Amino acid sequence: MNFTLHIWRQKNTQSGGSFVTYKISDIDSDTSFLEMLDQLNEELIEKGEDCVVFDYDCREGICGTCSLVINGHPHGEKKATTTCQLYMRDYANKRELWIEPWRAKSFPIVKDLAVKREAFDRIIQSGGFISVSVGSAPEANSQLVNKDDADCAFDSATCIGCGACVAVCPNASASLFVAAKINHFERLPQGKIESKKRAERMINQMEEEGFGSCSNHRHCETVCPKEISVSNIAAMNNLL
Repeated sequence: MNFTLHIWRQKNTQSGGSFVTYKISDIDSDTSFLEMLDQLNEELIEKGEDCVVFDYDCREGICGTCSLVINGHPHGEKKATTTCQLYMRDYANKRELWIEPWRAKSFPIVKDLAVKREAFDRIIQSGGFISVSVGSAPEANSQLVNKDDADCAFDSATCIGCGACVAVCPNASASLFVAAKINHFERLPQGKIESKKRAERMINQMEEEGFGSCSNHRHCETVCPKEISVSNIAAMNNLL
């Protein structure tokens, strides 16, 4: 397969950027999206040009660092999928691909397609933890947890903090990320003690970081690779 790639190139946070067009050919349908970019970078290096900078780590849909907007869709159009889980066969009917980084003031561009997501770390540091001492690990069945609560906590905990919710939101809101982290703890006995304080601290930090407010567009739920529900946001608001 042959593709025309329009890739956002930007030297650093302070400089301006623009799309640069590249041609790439003989891409196997079983090649992953990131492997395709690897191949492009090998060709650029051979030509003595700067390679395209993009984030990745596990390439297994777990770390959440593969933050690319592809043809206007965070992580591409395929539902419940991270960029690293995309394969070029998913784009068999397309010949042009527009690739750019997350677009949000709170996610400044480091270079090309890589952005800083330290704002998420600061939100977690503000309250995304249990500060009370719970002692050593208890026997598994000594503290019963309602199955619905356990399932909901687990579903919220699957959030990988990739930031796709921010990238797609017209307000650049981080509410889905914050709500998932809050609800993860709130549903468990150990986390209920600090529920209200945790929610207040994390929401205040979210606002300080410059993220917008939720206005119920629900685009975040649609693009989330882990299908985190917006019901988490409602649960978070009920704690305030």
